[in-house]
Amino acid sequence: MTARFLKVRKKTEKICTPLLVEDYSVQPSDFASPPKWHLAHTTWFWEEFLLTKYNPDYTVYHPDFSYLFNSYYNTVGKRIQRPSRGFMTRPSVEAVYAYRTYVTAAVELFMKNDLNQEILDIIEIGINHEEQHQELLVYDIKYLLGTQATFPGYGNHFLPASEKQEVGFVKIAAGIYEIGHTGSSFCFDNELGRHKVYVDDFEISNTLVTNAEYLQFIQDDGYRNFNYWHDEGWAWVNENEIEAPLYWHKIDNEWQVYDLNGLQKIAADLPVMHLNYYEAFAYAQWKGMRLPTEFEWEIASSQLSWGKVWEWTNSAYLAYPNFNKASGALGEYNGKFMVNQMVLRGASAATPENHSRNTYRNFFHPVMRWQFSGLRLVK
Repeated sequence: MTARFLKVRKKTEKICTPLLVEDYSVQPSDFASPPKWHLAHTTWFWEEFLLTKYNPDYTVYHPDFSYLFNSYYNTVGKRIQRPSRGFMTRPSVEAVYAYRTYVTAAVELFMKNDLNQEILDIIEIGINHEEQHQELLVYDIKYLLGTQATFPGYGNHFLPASEKQEVGFVKIAAGIYEIGHTGSSFCFDNELGRHKVYVDDFEISNTLVTNAEYLQFIQDDGYRNFNYWHDEGWAWVNENEIEAPLYWHKIDNEWQVYDLNGLQKIAADLPVMHLNYYEAFAYAQWKGMRLPTEFEWEIASSQLSWGKVWEWTNSAYLAYPNFNKASGALGEYNGKFMVNQMVLRGASAATPENHSRNTYRNFFHPVMRWQFSGLRLVK
């Protein structure tokens, strides 16, 4: 487990390697966090939930860092509000890396002890927590660079691949199926509460919707026809003058897209990405089909090639039967967000290796689209 811990810590820092020091503290929107904050928050997590709780010999690195780098854990204490993370020019980037070095060394030394199962479970959560932030870090770096006037490149990383299989639909028979995580391997608490669901016959596409297919929706005035949209989605389109997915730009009458290599001509065969739930729903309506429920997606997942983009489902993010919220701060990890969110399933090109599974329940508010999100259809 020590090797896994060290590998994860190095990976977070590697993601930041292409950045300029000026990039680290910028917060271009209140839903995005500066790279420096991710580096510090994932360090604070180890300090708060492992070292200060289980190592009586540990000395906290800096008394202000809990206030600065706590995310949303009310149990732990006061914190700065999320929209203010970009105002922090201090501590410096250098100081944050020194903080990471200090805490990483302390955890590595602590892990040489004979650890009980409770501590091992905390370490497992910490590793998975940092992997989650690695993906969020990629989203935030792309938003940081992709909203700049010159569309600076980051590098040839975290780019989805096209699908090679022949387009078709997978038929799933009506019946009662079991949903949720099973076995002894790690999962988050929102995956637990394995239970039975009934589904009718359905057919699910074996491929994701592509850029070329989504472009047809745009050209057919999909963003101008209220019939395809939820009322809330239609209001969002009009209030924000939306006419295409995030990072799409019409230049000299040709659509181009920002990826982490810079501004590019749209690749027709790549999965369409950076859609919010409103857009995914509207496209499905335009096609005369629908989005899968998260249960349908999980049932069909063994017959799908998934993992290129997170896939919107038509399921609200709610607790499974017998969901139990953990006591203390870790009980705030998932349960308190089970309102006004929609579930996405699968994984993306930004998801860390071995961090995906077919029971993983990602979730975002329907308006969010800076995450690597797309869709597949059901009929």
